[in-house]
Amino acid sequence: MLFSSISFLYYFLPCMLAVYFAVPRKFKNAVLLLGSMVFYAWGEPKYVLLMGTCVLLGFGFGLLLERYRDKVFGKICLAGSVAASLSFLLYFKYWNFFLENFSKATGIGVTVLQISLPIGISFYTFQLISYAADVYRGERAQKNLINFVVYIVMFPQLIAGPIVRYSHIAGQLNSRNHSLHKAAEGIRRFVIGLAKKVLLSNQLAELCSVFLDTTERSVLFCWLYGIALILHIYFDFSGYSDMAIGLGKIFGFQFPENFDYPYASFSITEFWRRWHMSLGSWFRDYVYIPLGGNRKGRGRQLLHIFIVWGLTGFWHGASWNFIFWGLYFALLLTIEKLWLLKGLEKSRVLSHVYTLFFVMVSFIIFNETDMRQAFSVIGGLFGAGGIPLVSQEAVYCLKSFGLVLLAGGIGAVPTVKSLVGWVWQRPGGKLLKAAEPAFLLAFLLAVTAYLVDGSFNPFLYFRF
Repeated sequence: MLFSSISFLYYFLPCMLAVYFAVPRKFKNAVLLLGSMVFYAWGEPKYVLLMGTCVLLGFGFGLLLERYRDKVFGKICLAGSVAASLSFLLYFKYWNFFLENFSKATGIGVTVLQISLPIGISFYTFQLISYAADVYRGERAQKNLINFVVYIVMFPQLIAGPIVRYSHIAGQLNSRNHSLHKAAEGIRRFVIGLAKKVLLSNQLAELCSVFLDTTERSVLFCWLYGIALILHIYFDFSGYSDMAIGLGKIFGFQFPENFDYPYASFSITEFWRRWHMSLGSWFRDYVYIPLGGNRKGRGRQLLHIFIVWGLTGFWHGASWNFIFWGLYFALLLTIEKLWLLKGLEKSRVLSHVYTLFFVMVSFIIFNETDMRQAFSVIGGLFGAGGIPLVSQEAVYCLKSFGLVLLAGGIGAVPTVKSLVGWVWQRPGGKLLKAAEPAFLLAFLLAVTAYLVDGSFNPFLYFRF
């Protein structure tokens, strides 16, 4: 079930909220658990048992880890918990990738299995691993099974994050405050995320689809595609994160922020401090630092960067383009650490252009499973392959999607947020702020109209 769907917005969510706020406080987690299972089973009932098995194993290992964390058996339990969680992820997400590449490398024919990827497995696997690591490091294990299951399968962040650490949410599972103010904040955040997804991301995705389907490519069309792609991916994923964080607030939870206007960055290093922050901090705390981080000399630090980014790319998908995408960022980050960062400080304009260009190239690689096709598009940015500078189809798309591209470019930087904050501080700003519910309602009605019309409505991170 998609957040950006009529069934979720007008059937599931109203029923869920009505029951949740009707029951006494002690039953709220149980209602949230049942609602989350319905939400997951709606689209993929056959994998509910798999998710339940993963959660029960994580719960049992957590109890053992708390009891034996200071003993050798505690290390065995930690290894067992991580291995159990990863085994399911490796099988369902990567097994066919390994088989196919083994067959290509050896020439031995193997039978590829018919395995479909369970939705959200990458995210709840990482939450289970972080829980085991946090308990091993001293966090108290969750003794209440319902509370633990809610932590893992809570529907607002189950499918595509943000990745929530147990240490950040443990207290909220046991006791949290509900208020009209927090619910209003949550509704506002949810509607803004929904509008980003449906009114911007979906329209930009249509432009990307037109480009990928056409045979009439040009330099202008390649640039339109690259710009539309990075805006589409940003509004798609940040929109979902906004909706998840907003829903969390409505139910009394405070989820971590996942995006901080990454396209306002002046280096790749800064970009990854602002993009998918919950994933970046997860790899930092559970992979990079345990490997030794920057404590074992520059050479080891650079090796750790390549390991972390190779894994980051592979986490996104069982395909070589994702691995290449991760190593691409490892190379850029290494170059910046060695000498480029100081040079970038000399010109804010050039450093911003540099960052946006290399991020755009990265997402062209990210979006193409065929690397030859990806390099063809990247070359097309500079006229490689003898393509013309302009084509009729590119001009038509520029006219058709120009306003969406402009709105996306403005919305991807803090300008609008800063402007709204400034206006609210001016005389008469209170009146405009009081009209905010009307603006949110208008957004909701516009979104509903698009959804009823059956507009293009994919969600990129569902495949991860």
